[in-house]
Amino acid sequence: MFSERISPRALLLMLPLVLVMIAVVGWPLIDTVRLSLTDARLAGTSGAFIGTDNFTKMLSGRNFQSAFWTTMQFTVWSVSIELVLGVLVALLLNQRFFGRTALRALLILPWALPTVVNATLWRLIYNPEYGALNAMLTQIGLLDAYRSWLGQPGSAMTALIAADVWKNFPLVALIALAALQAVPKDIRAAAISDGANAWKRFRFVIMPYLIGPLMVALVLRTIEAFKVFDLIWIMTRGGPANSTRSLSILVYQEGFAFQRVGSGASLALIITLIITVLAVAYLMIMRRFAGEAR
Repeated sequence: MFSERISPRALLLMLPLVLVMIAVVGWPLIDTVRLSLTDARLAGTSGAFIGTDNFTKMLSGRNFQSAFWTTMQFTVWSVSIELVLGVLVALLLNQRFFGRTALRALLILPWALPTVVNATLWRLIYNPEYGALNAMLTQIGLLDAYRSWLGQPGSAMTALIAADVWKNFPLVALIALAALQAVPKDIRAAAISDGANAWKRFRFVIMPYLIGPLMVALVLRTIEAFKVFDLIWIMTRGGPANSTRSLSILVYQEGFAFQRVGSGASLALIITLIITVLAVAYLMIMRRFAGEAR
């Protein structure tokens, strides 16, 4: 067994990494905490100390509440669809058929694209004047006229969710596909010989192998979706009428557009706290599954 004590030599070897982490993460975090307790502005003095007023105003403000629920809506819908679609695609690609290797390679492309490229691509697809989506729907008779998908509050969020799902469901599919490869073939064959139908084989044979990897994908995608900025900023800038403004965009607006650095820093810390809670939940879930596996 390995000793749980860390030797002085190991601590010495870790020292450069610790110093880098303090410089890159520690100091900016401390400075953000300092700014959040002041009324500092982007152009001007460092600001006077006002305590927790920024946090109180931000949490009770209508802008924060609206952005929070918008972020939650985006996160829940995007991650849920990505999990379901990813598992279905993984089950398909786990079957033997001609061209399976090529489809597995193509599956990586949406996920490999930079988010900026992905957002620009979908913004062109949704364009109200020459977008491919409007052209397709009008040609098959589902629309009478071109529609501004990103210019209406009702459809803008749906369009953003579709763009995010298209980019990130391949990650879930690849994780699920790797888990499917670990299912023993003899167990599958035994289930088939016992007369289990497709649903029972999925529920009692395949699903136990998918739960752990899918929980990892669930938490990682939840954290990423909750702090989304670039996709929404490029496609809608938080509009129309702030209907797609996420918490990260609100941080940018408070700190840079409105030049209220103090309130922007307090909101950034609030988001950091929420993400930290999600990360702790991730560790607890992983420990639970690790304990069950033992």
